[in-house]
Amino acid sequence: MKIAIASGKGGTGKTTFALALFLANSDRSVFLDCDVEEPNAHLFLKGIEKQKDVVQLLIPKVNADLCNQCGLCVKSCQFNALAMAGKAGVLVFNELCHSCGACALICPTGAIQDVETPVGEISIYDLKGGAEFLSGRLKVGHSAAPAVIQAVKKHPSTTPYTHHIIDSPPGTSCSFVTSVSGADFVILVTEPTPFGLHDLKLAVEGVENLKLPYAVVVNRVREKDHLIKKYCAEKNIKILLELEEDRRVAEMYSKGGTLLEVLPDLKEKLNLLLSDLEDQVGANP
Repeated sequence: MKIAIASGKGGTGKTTFALALFLANSDRSVFLDCDVEEPNAHLFLKGIEKQKDVVQLLIPKVNADLCNQCGLCVKSCQFNALAMAGKAGVLVFNELCHSCGACALICPTGAIQDVETPVGEISIYDLKGGAEFLSGRLKVGHSAAPAVIQAVKKHPSTTPYTHHIIDSPPGTSCSFVTSVSGADFVILVTEPTPFGLHDLKLAVEGVENLKLPYAVVVNRVREKDHLIKKYCAEKNIKILLELEEDRRVAEMYSKGGTLLEVLPDLKEKLNLLLSDLEDQVGANP
């Protein structure tokens, strides 16, 4: 079962909740840090890195000696990653390339070859008790975050655990879509503020367009009746959990601690939460 933890905006406590859900169920789960532009799960889980794999994409390289500047490669590229530049010949914009291979396939002179180019890496960590977590990191200067996220999600685990808890990047861009796609369930973490509500609406629209089952967790709750609760009631969206604002959580987080260290009684609730989701997903495959 794949559970994606996402949020419409940063700073809602998404990673804090994702880590707590994993730690409460580490005897049956693998944690995937797919926030590849700013991965930070390793700061809190403090595992032992046992393996590091490079993520590579095929990027076209043009041999100017063979190129006759016919322009077919430029016309074939749907992502504007190639351009004719007069005497300079064909230019390749790596950041726009989607590694589809069309340009190399259509080139009549064989002037274009796909070359493996490192765009990120995956670190695999061992934790106490036999648990494991994977962390993706995008290489500085590259924009292929979705490719690294896909690599993390596809990477085989060495544990027998079948539950994957995916910490998605914040926002609703391509990285968000890549991380939640294929999930059995999405948990949207938000906060009861106008900004939180605005971006929650965007995230809800995203998961509904992807036709994924989802529910909401509200963090830093100050009042019993808040704007997120009203919105979810109007939209008939289930709220799985409400976490009250607690300064101790922020203090512990700043020291590299986790939510369960401040609220140990929460472990049982999160254990039951995952079991309930397991039953729900099993009942609605």
